[in-house]
Amino acid sequence: MDKKRNSVEFKVSGRYAMFADPVTRVGGEKFSYQVPTYQALKGILESAYWKPTFLWYIDAVRVMNKIQTESKGVKTLQMNGVYPSQKNTKKKEPAISDLSYYTYLRDVEYQVLAHFEWNEQRKDLAADRNENKHHNIAKRSIEKGGRRDIFLGTRECQGYAEQCAFGEGKSFYDNYGDLDFGVQFHGYDYPDETGKDELSVRLWRAIMKDGIIAFPAPKDCDPALRRVIRKMMVKEFEINRNFTLIDNDPSVVDLITKE
Repeated sequence: MDKKRNSVEFKVSGRYAMFADPVTRVGGEKFSYQVPTYQALKGILESAYWKPTFLWYIDAVRVMNKIQTESKGVKTLQMNGVYPSQKNTKKKEPAISDLSYYTYLRDVEYQVLAHFEWNEQRKDLAADRNENKHHNIAKRSIEKGGRRDIFLGTRECQGYAEQCAFGEGKSFYDNYGDLDFGVQFHGYDYPDETGKDELSVRLWRAIMKDGIIAFPAPKDCDPALRRVIRKMMVKEFEINRNFTLIDNDPSVVDLITKE
């Protein structure tokens, strides 16, 4: 697997993961994909370190443990017509719970290879483009387990990140051959990444070879498997108002220089 000069490599693991298949959400229940999605891994990396100056690109993921699932009964709250009461608007009816079954991945561990590129839609933040500093901060943030909490697809699935070398160690799927997982959710196209005032979703055909899934870049995904969801405006950032240049950011001072 090709590595770039600003690549980062890390391992993420947890007791459970839920990379929910959108098709199973319709009935109020969830069933996880067998492997993590591009968007989920990107979110994990953004929890470790992110700024609107650049975009993370997930190059590949390596599945280390055997794919296993576990179903759990979950009591979900029915919100339709509960607050306030339909009979008396001055009162609240007791919460109504329903039983749903969520199918999680169990005992997961993944190795991830990724890199970042400058966000060309954010030319107003060009003064923040210091590749060496951003790269060092990203690597040291991963060493510390991330700057924010890491979740494996959903809030109840806590994840743990640590630095590793992509490809090291033994995977359950070494020399396993090809596994075709069919068409899956790849990720979202946000306005600040595409320059268009719309939110789009893209799909792709996920194939794992000897435990490794190589992801195509968002721009290389099949246009036939892309759909506009709704209109969305780009969030605006203004230096010294809601954005701080890396050279002036006190929150990352300890991450710029190695202790």
